[in-house]
Amino acid sequence: MGDGGLRIETTRHLHCTVLRAGGVLDHAGRERFSDRINQVWNWSVGPVLVFDLADLDFFDSSVIGVLAMAMQRMEEQGEGRIILVRPSDHLLSVLRLTDLLSRVELRGSVEETVAELMLQSEVSP
Repeated sequence: MGDGGLRIETTRHLHCTVLRAGGVLDHAGRERFSDRINQVWNWSVGPVLVFDLADLDFFDSSVIGVLAMAMQRMEEQGEGRIILVRPSDHLLSVLRLTDLLSRVELRGSVEETVAELMLQSEVSP
């Protein structure tokens, strides 16, 4: 499977960046997805990265590698958040098994997440 089967859409909001991935995220697509995260990192506040992976038709361990890379970078820099929107049951199981589930936030919708982050920023000093 080539990375041509991976679709990545990036939407920049004031308080977060949403990365939507669809299609196939395998080893071939991992580099492309990692590159996109690194690009987004430089212009995202926090950064707060909101991942919507619900439209992935297939993923292998590469999705864990991509998320772990982002988590490690956040830990090294001492800031940032990773929010997963509408993760599949399979992805939740894999995150639980790899002990990564406790390091991400889960939400039900991108729109509600973006609105919530906007409200949080208005309330915060």
